[in-house]
Amino acid sequence: MTTNARSASPWLLAKRAARMNPSVLREILKITERPGIISFAGGLPSPKTFPVTEFAAACAKVLRDDAPAALQYAASEGFGPLREMVAAALPWQVDPARVLITTGSQQGLDLVAKVLVDAGSKILVESPTYLGAVMAFTPMEPEVIGVTSDEEGIDIADMSAKAAGARFLYALPNFQNPTGRTMSEASRAALSRQAAQLGLPIIEDNPYGDLWFDSAPPAPLTARNPDAGIYLGSFSKVLAPGLRLGYLVAPQAVYPKLLQAKQAADLHSPGFNQRVIAEVMKDGFLERHVPTIRALYKLQRDAMLEALKREMPIGEPDSTLSWNKPAGGMFLWARLAKGMSAADLLPYAVEQGVAFVPGAPFYAGDADPRTLRLSFVNPSVEEIHRGVAALAVAIKTYATTLTP
Repeated sequence: MTTNARSASPWLLAKRAARMNPSVLREILKITERPGIISFAGGLPSPKTFPVTEFAAACAKVLRDDAPAALQYAASEGFGPLREMVAAALPWQVDPARVLITTGSQQGLDLVAKVLVDAGSKILVESPTYLGAVMAFTPMEPEVIGVTSDEEGIDIADMSAKAAGARFLYALPNFQNPTGRTMSEASRAALSRQAAQLGLPIIEDNPYGDLWFDSAPPAPLTARNPDAGIYLGSFSKVLAPGLRLGYLVAPQAVYPKLLQAKQAADLHSPGFNQRVIAEVMKDGFLERHVPTIRALYKLQRDAMLEALKREMPIGEPDSTLSWNKPAGGMFLWARLAKGMSAADLLPYAVEQGVAFVPGAPFYAGDADPRTLRLSFVNPSVEEIHRGVAALAVAIKTYATTLTP
């Protein structure tokens, strides 16, 4: 007698797994791997900014002087000297005991979700917001609500109207991903006051804050009310993303549970990497290194703005694209003319040899299908000019397919 093979998989997935979806950005990045594609899609720092020589020397020193500890299991909180460096660098008084080293700031978002979000919990986010945060929150089955936002920051009235019962507000005040916008001092002050009155905690994500071009951004939201905020930072944008190290600063009320969630996730972030970064950072290296990153990214931002103005001048009768001017960071936000869709435009752009990220996936609620994100930090100035010219051709080609 023959036995029929089992037709169904024996694996029964958790309900939360159904809420996990592929990253739209990762799927689009596959396109950029095609030969000849100029990519404005990725949010990857420029490899030109990686301090390779300093890392080589630091690795050698750590292995020579501290190999047994560096290669051993380590404290879940993180390497003590690195936590002290983080605390000392922040613009408000921070106890190093409130610093938790994470495996990238993305892990910080995951820990926040595990500790603060129940099924059905309401959480507020900017509109649009960082897609990776929504991906981290979603498996916990929250109700994610977008709050109206503009170039100045979050609409306080809309936030207040939606705040009842919300667990927290998630915000990126500096050079936001995806829009590149920066929250003004007036908006930060008003937001902090209103959030305190509402009893609404703020999760402040700041991976780009050091990448300003002309002047430093205003003080962090967390600095204004440390007991009602969790602050997330990263070494990825100022040193190297491959080491996967970030940090969070949390008040005593939640720090122990975040630490326990981390212990369950990975025990600790790589101790060797932490020591290497601490070695690189000592003696004020970042104060010398980060200005070189700012100068490079500003040059590339200016190249993109110049190319956009040349290829698609705003105000022209047939203008099909408008855009902002980010004061730092890695991204520029653009909007197509009425009736257009960035997702529909993308195949035409790829055909012309250029890629970008459609903006719709960055919205928690009603999305603006006309928006798109352009990253200017990886292509060279020459590639930026060629890529924007190709994008202009793609938009014109796409426009001919639309019904008048």
